[in-house]
Amino acid sequence: MREEVAAHDAQMEVRLADRLARLREEHGWSLDELARRTGVSRSTLSRLERTEISPTAALLNRLCAAYGRTMSRLLAEVEQEPPQLVRADRQTVWRDGSSGFTRRSVSPPHPGLRGELVEGILRPGADISYDVPPMPGLEQHIWVLEGVLEVTAGDVVHEIRAGDCLRFRLWDRSRFRCPGPDPARYALVIVLP
Repeated sequence: MREEVAAHDAQMEVRLADRLARLREEHGWSLDELARRTGVSRSTLSRLERTEISPTAALLNRLCAAYGRTMSRLLAEVEQEPPQLVRADRQTVWRDGSSGFTRRSVSPPHPGLRGELVEGILRPGADISYDVPPMPGLEQHIWVLEGVLEVTAGDVVHEIRAGDCLRFRLWDRSRFRCPGPDPARYALVIVLP
């Protein structure tokens, strides 16, 4: 089972790197131009497109902001023809080992639909900051299923406990932190503006 997960993750990273390179080309941007727009070094972008490094959640967020996409949309674009019924074993799972974040696309983006459902899990001590929203005005509903999650939207910090739901439109930076001692598991509903 672990070998299958590792193989799937490796294939996902290759498709993701290819999609990122194609997006840059579709926009007519050089690596230097993309570096200027994202604040990510040219060498890091180049290594990412050649699958020499794995992207972090923060790095993907910067790229999504530059391309005007949500992370879920980007990840859905690298999947092959997602079915209407998304079985648990077919849901895309992406892991950022360096930050302690696991993201499952429970209900991936679909043409004609504005909403999607994501499951997030943060290890105790995990702390992820996003400089800009992937899309200004993005509506988010965060329902904590287990543990405690600290969410900062703009300058406002919210502590969300199991059963609580936070909802807002994202116009500014954000931060997700798991103060522990247990992992935080939450459902995130994203609605495009």
